Amino acid sequence: MDYGLCLPNFRDGASGEGMEAGAETAQRLGWSTVWTTDHVLVPSSAADDYGTNYDAIEVLAWIGARFPELKLGTSVIVVPQRNAVVLAKELASIDALSGGRLIAGVGAGWNEEEFANLGMADRFHVRGAYLDETIDLWRHLWSGSREPFDGRFHQSDDYVFAPLPAQGASLPIAVGGRAEAALRRAGTRGDWYHSSATSAAKYAERVPVIRAAAEAAGRPMPRLTARAWTEFGEATTNHYAIRGTVDEMVAEIRAFAGLGVDHLAVWFDATAPDELVSLMDRFAREVAPQVET
Repeated sequence: MDYGLCLPNFRDGASGEGMEAGAETAQRLGWSTVWTTDHVLVPSSAADDYGTNYDAIEVLAWIGARFPELKLGTSVIVVPQRNAVVLAKELASIDALSGGRLIAGVGAGWNEEEFANLGMADRFHVRGAYLDETIDLWRHLWSGSREPFDGRFHQSDDYVFAPLPAQGASLPIAVGGRAEAALRRAGTRGDWYHSSATSAAKYAERVPVIRAAAEAAGRPMPRLTARAWTEFGEATTNHYAIRGTVDEMVAEIRAFAGLGVDHLAVWFDATAPDELVSLMDRFAREVAPQVET
């Protein structure tokens, strides 16, 4: 199993010091990737989770410049809340400047009130179609093509797009989401599927949907990845987590691996640097080695 860290760029207490400590520890432990979480202007009902949220793109630019061994991913960016071409430029710039280390994790979004706060209430109801077209547009722009693009939301006839990503049109796109439409999107357009807050048992139900969509589109099966809250001991919340005793945590990760999941992005509910580093070291010392045995 390959591991990544969901950086503490969100929740109360998030700070540059905490994100830096997490990235430094991930690099030291040999974990491949750091991931950022995206929200912009949530309603008060979501303030406990996302009231503080450092920008997902800018954090990756900052971390990427400081830690050259880490891949950089968004887990996931809510594409329909943004201008697709501007976002294509931002992602291409990070990939070019980082030497091809970006993974573009994308999702359609779920918080209708946040869309309204951003002046995009109408787009919430077409967010899936907007995301589908955006992925097609990105591939088009990142390939270096200057051919016209004529879509439902975007029309461009005369344009120049540069810089291109270091990975070109092959820059990996990780599709998130749990709705059937999102699973089909992963199969028809994604390079990765990236779940969140989903048990291995629930994940197993999604794999056939993704595979069928990929086969129907004549595409290879996407890489299977997962993001999970990781918690030692008894539950502190009703949310799904890889938790419990070390043996229970190992068993759950092995269940993911048995499905073909080969990358796990772990999230520890810690923003303080010392606490986060301690949890990461404990996971690397007690849990990860047993998964491989």
